[in-house]
Amino acid sequence: MHPILQDIAALDGIARGELLRRGELSPRELLEATISAATALNPQLNAISETLYDSARAEVSQTPLMASPLAGQPMFIKDLFMPVAGARMQNGSLLFKDVPAPFDAEFVSRLRRKGLIIAGTSTAPEFGALFSTESRLSGATRNPWDTTRTPGGSSGGAAALVAARIVPFAHANDGGGSIRVPASCCGLFGLKPTRGRTPIGPLVGEGWAGMGINHAVSISVRDSAALLDCVAGDDPGAPYAAPSQHDSFLKACQRPSRRLRIGLIEHSDRWDSDADCVSAVRSAATLCESLGHQVQVMRFPVSSTEFYQQVFTIIGAQTQNLMNMIARHSGQTAPLDLLEASTRVILRERGQVSGAAYAAAVDWIHALGRRFAAIFQDVDILLSPTLAKAPVKLGELSVGDDASLDDFIEKSHSFSPITALFNATGQPAMSVPLHWNAAGLPIGVHFAAPFGDEASLFSLASELELASPWAHKQPTLSACKAQRETA
Repeated sequence: MHPILQDIAALDGIARGELLRRGELSPRELLEATISAATALNPQLNAISETLYDSARAEVSQTPLMASPLAGQPMFIKDLFMPVAGARMQNGSLLFKDVPAPFDAEFVSRLRRKGLIIAGTSTAPEFGALFSTESRLSGATRNPWDTTRTPGGSSGGAAALVAARIVPFAHANDGGGSIRVPASCCGLFGLKPTRGRTPIGPLVGEGWAGMGINHAVSISVRDSAALLDCVAGDDPGAPYAAPSQHDSFLKACQRPSRRLRIGLIEHSDRWDSDADCVSAVRSAATLCESLGHQVQVMRFPVSSTEFYQQVFTIIGAQTQNLMNMIARHSGQTAPLDLLEASTRVILRERGQVSGAAYAAAVDWIHALGRRFAAIFQDVDILLSPTLAKAPVKLGELSVGDDASLDDFIEKSHSFSPITALFNATGQPAMSVPLHWNAAGLPIGVHFAAPFGDEASLFSLASELELASPWAHKQPTLSACKAQRETA
C-alpha cells in the first residue's frame, strides 16, 4: 500500500484539496496512492469496470488546482450510459462488451474542466435496473462492510470504492434510487439532485422519461455539494431544466438549517420496513427534534402497486427502444440470450406496450409530481427509511426467466419501496448514514425536499453530520485499515 495513504485515507475530498493547494501533497502522489489502494482492495470488491491509470497519469501534471475545491483528485465514473473518451461503455451488459466511447459526456467534460482526474469506471448492473450490482459481464460487486452482501445498485461499484476509502467520492446516477440505495448499503452520503440540475447529454435526451439524473456518492456532505457546484447548470438542448440556484451548494452546507416541518413516513403502503430501518428513521426523527425541527407522522401518500405498474411501463418501453436502436445500428436483432434474466422479464411483459400506454404512464408520473408539490405546502421535508431492509445477501434480488414482472417488482421494491417516488416527481432527495444495526451494517435515512431545493437538504445534512458524525466509521475492507496493517 502506498505510504501516503497513512496521511490521507481518512480525509474527505475538501480536506485533500486543501493539502494539494498548500503544496503538502501533489496530484501525482495522490493519484499513485489511489491506484495503490484500488490495486490492493479491488480484487476483494470487484468494483472497477475499467482502469484508466495511464491516461490519468498523462493528464495529472496539467491539473488546474484552483479550478475547484476538489481539483487535482482522481475519481471513477459509473459505467452506465456515461461516455468517457477512450473507455468502454458497457452498461453492465454483455450486449455492449468492448464498445468504446468516442467522446466525453457533458457531465464528464465539466468534471475535467474543474480539475478532476478520471482514474477509471465503476461497475453497474445491466442497464441500471437492479438494486444489486451483479451482472454476467462483471460478476458480483461486494460490500466492504460485509463481502457476502450487496453494496446496493445500480451505483454499487461507486459506493464500494468510496466506502473502502479508495476515493472520497465517485460519480453515480439514479433512475429509481441508484444513488441513495448504495449510499444506504455502504454507509455514505448520497444526494439525488432535482430533475434537470445536472447534464445527461449529449448521448441521452432523457433517462426513463426524466426519472434519471447524474451526481455522486461521497464520504462527506460538503464533498457532494462541491461536486454539484462543479457540474450543475444549464444543459443546452436538454428537455428539462432545474430552477436557477442563486448561491453555491457548498455555501448551503455552511449555513445553519432553518427550522423545518418534517413529515415522517415509516412504511410504504405495500411493504413494511424492517425493525432496523424503523429504528433508524425514528432515531433520525428524534435527532431532528433535538435540533429544533418539528416532526409529524404522515401516511404513505400513493398506491405503490399502481405507481410501479406505471414506472415499469416506462422502463419496458425505453428498454425496448434501446434494443431497437441496437438493431438499427448493427443491422440485426439484439441477441436476447446475452441479456440478464431480469431484462428479458421486463422486455417480455412491457417491451411491446403501445405508444398510448407509454404516454399515459408519463402523464401519470407527471400528475404525481403535482400531487407531491401540494404535499410540500404543508411540510418542508419528507423523512423515511431509505430502504425497508438492511443490505441483503448477494443474489437475493435476482430473478430467473420464469419470474413475472410482479415477482421482479416484489423483490426489488420490497427492498427499496420509497426512493423511486422522487425520481418520478423530480424532487431532490438524499440518503444520510445515521444508523448501523447490531450486525454492524449501515442503514441510511431518507430525506426529500421540494423541487429545486437541494440547498435545504445540504443545510440539514450538514447539521446532522455535525450532530451525529459518520466518517470515522469504516468497513472491514478499507484503505485506512489496510495502510495501518502495512505500516
